[in-house]
Amino acid sequence: MKIDVGILGATGMVGQRFIQLLEGHKWFNIEELFASERSANKPYKKVAKWYLDSDISEDIKDIDVLPLNRDSIRNTSCDLIFSAIPSDIAREVEALFAREIPVFSNTKTYRMENDVPLIIPEVNPEHLSLVEIQREKRDWNGFIVTNPNCTTIGLVIPLKPIMDNFGLEMVNVTTLQALSGAGYSGVPSMAILDNAIPFISGEEEKVETEPLKILGSLRDGKIEFAKFEIFASCTRVMVRDGHLESVFVNTKNDFTIDELKEILSNFESEPQRLNLPTAPKRPIVVREEDDRPQPLFDRDSGNGMSVVIGRMRKNKERCVRFFCLSHNTIRGAAGASILNAELAYKKNYLK
Repeated sequence: MKIDVGILGATGMVGQRFIQLLEGHKWFNIEELFASERSANKPYKKVAKWYLDSDISEDIKDIDVLPLNRDSIRNTSCDLIFSAIPSDIAREVEALFAREIPVFSNTKTYRMENDVPLIIPEVNPEHLSLVEIQREKRDWNGFIVTNPNCTTIGLVIPLKPIMDNFGLEMVNVTTLQALSGAGYSGVPSMAILDNAIPFISGEEEKVETEPLKILGSLRDGKIEFAKFEIFASCTRVMVRDGHLESVFVNTKNDFTIDELKEILSNFESEPQRLNLPTAPKRPIVVREEDDRPQPLFDRDSGNGMSVVIGRMRKNKERCVRFFCLSHNTIRGAAGASILNAELAYKKNYLK
């Protein structure tokens, strides 16, 4: 029997990705859709301006959208919630659901709280056990699990095998982030046309802090943050989907480029061993061409769940430079939350 799920913020870009990726899912069935009051009590097809290149599923288009209010939350028939709501309302709304059922959140609100797992299943699946402490501390029947910022995910996945094999001392990253990361109306067309914007509010702080929690060690019910420095410069460019990042890494121990390429290419982890439905067979794809990765050609690798690495260069001892690319609304958002829920399902955290 499938688990009935609800999607908060179902009309937005990430909400639509949830709908697209959950269609025909092995374990999860979309039961309820939630959005703002202006969309409430109307069929989804009437209120959702569909942004994706596929059609709205026939099973979804006639579902009446529910409002995000206490009555809807109290009367939900779902066993699990995926959240893509704005952070300014997430603290109250996600907590109301989590009192009774698990919530897998794409929003930033709870990411850095001590008892809330910030999960990339290939990187820190063991952090999922924090939900037991969270339930006890907050007196909840459910829990909240978060996935990182869309830029953080694309960076941390290749950092994990580098850290495990050679250690990390310093990371410097400059991002070229797609427009969809800001939502459909997030960047005015006249602001980005013929332009690049060298600032994204709050983004650099997330990229400089979230990896330290994700790559940290869980000891005695607490996460000890990783001990290396991260410096981030985040920019917005005129690309629809796919965050490209220029990364400089200083390691503790030396390596050869061929050695590093082999380690990254062969990297796999818990989602691959468990054969989770959304997990890519190859979490990291290494390209040898001089001009790859590119968003247009590489963002859909692994059905949008792989991170693509290219232009790997070493010019001195213990230092490597490379580009990495990830699909920001799939691997960096909806797909990340779904993969987290799949991991929780396999680990028996979903009753």
